[in-house]
Amino acid sequence: MLSELDLAARVVELVARLAGSGAQAEVLVDRTALALTRFANSGIHQNVADETTTVRLRMHLDGRTVGGSTTVTDADGLTALVERTIAAVPLTPVDPGWPGLAPPAPLTGDGAWDEATARATPEERAARVRAFVDAAGGLETAGYCRTVHWAGGFANSAGQAVRGQAAEAAMDGIARARGADGVARLGARRLADIDGAVLGARAAIKARAGADPVELPPGRYEVVLEPTAVADLLLNFATFGFNGKMHNERQSFAEIGAPQFDPSITIVDDVAATAGVGKPFDAEGTPKRPLPLVTDGITTAVAYDRRAAAEAGVASTGHGWSGGSSLGPVPGNLLLVPDDAAPAAPVAGPAADGHTAALLSTMERGLLVTDLWYTRVLDPKTLVVTGLTRNGVWLVEGGEITRPVRNFRFTQSYPHALGPGAVLGVGGNAITPADSWDMFGFTAPSLRLASWNFTGGASG
Repeated sequence: MLSELDLAARVVELVARLAGSGAQAEVLVDRTALALTRFANSGIHQNVADETTTVRLRMHLDGRTVGGSTTVTDADGLTALVERTIAAVPLTPVDPGWPGLAPPAPLTGDGAWDEATARATPEERAARVRAFVDAAGGLETAGYCRTVHWAGGFANSAGQAVRGQAAEAAMDGIARARGADGVARLGARRLADIDGAVLGARAAIKARAGADPVELPPGRYEVVLEPTAVADLLLNFATFGFNGKMHNERQSFAEIGAPQFDPSITIVDDVAATAGVGKPFDAEGTPKRPLPLVTDGITTAVAYDRRAAAEAGVASTGHGWSGGSSLGPVPGNLLLVPDDAAPAAPVAGPAADGHTAALLSTMERGLLVTDLWYTRVLDPKTLVVTGLTRNGVWLVEGGEITRPVRNFRFTQSYPHALGPGAVLGVGGNAITPADSWDMFGFTAPSLRLASWNFTGGASG
């Protein structure tokens, strides 16, 4: 079997032979193996595994840019891919913004690789499911445990040639008690770092503590957001804020050099610092390096692919992705840096960990929020987002969790919520929650915020 890099190089050679020396070609080969063990009603009901190799070609010829892909990797399949792409050139509009190909450049790392995770067996995933179910103490449970192995190669006709591999594991589960759901989820670079018993016990505690919630009026409340909720802030920052295309179009809130965040906030994009499949290069072959986006509250950068970078007159930061030309470059491995000096307190009730408990301990009156979901952007320029809470909200009075609260709808500018003076505490407990996008990893600690705008109950 040809390696991913050999496959990419072969397609580049085919383009040169069939389209001529004037064609510029870049080829990305992704081989992804996903194994998933699902459970419901406290029992495993599905165990699946899939491995797919995808070859993506982008070619610039006669002033036009055309793309194509295939999962047929034999000689005939690769030849057909090149021939289809060449045939599409006359049908494609002229591309005056073509930024050219990535020049040859070495990688700074080969990806986050763990052999044991890549070769994990169904029995190893099932053991974590069993531990989760047992730790829930008889509550109804559901969720999944997965492992992912990625290997990729890239080559272009400018001489860039790189390859890498990475692995990821994740578990996401709920426990249910009297109509209340408790959740626990974790993404990791190694399956060995996922403890099903710890997650199952956490989900059960949250479920039991969330039964029979009371309804509170809408309004602005002080909040502690757990890492699972903060991850949604990072996702929206990445997609709509630190996106070089949106920044070029003046649709992003990001203002380089401005103190837009509280001084306690530092955000970096770094594939080596987060879970998720950490690819060491992007879809255009540009090596990835740590990219500080916010440093001590000051916005310092946005992410660029080659096209957005050419428009801005800067260099690509390695954030091109296949099919991403309409959305733009999204930094998918954001880390909100935790406070290593933050204290931890004994965990009591539904607080996920000791750092979250410590942030709650001095709160006079506010809310503990587990999850934000069904979030939709109302205004990308100010990043005003509306959405719902989920999987547990609790009232905090005098530093103690006193009662569960019904879910809220909220409407809130995410940057303003983390603005200067708005962050009252940063935990030391950064985790990557399991996510349906295994190629991304949004890692964050718990945050204590001065104000969050709840606009109604979940029903309106």
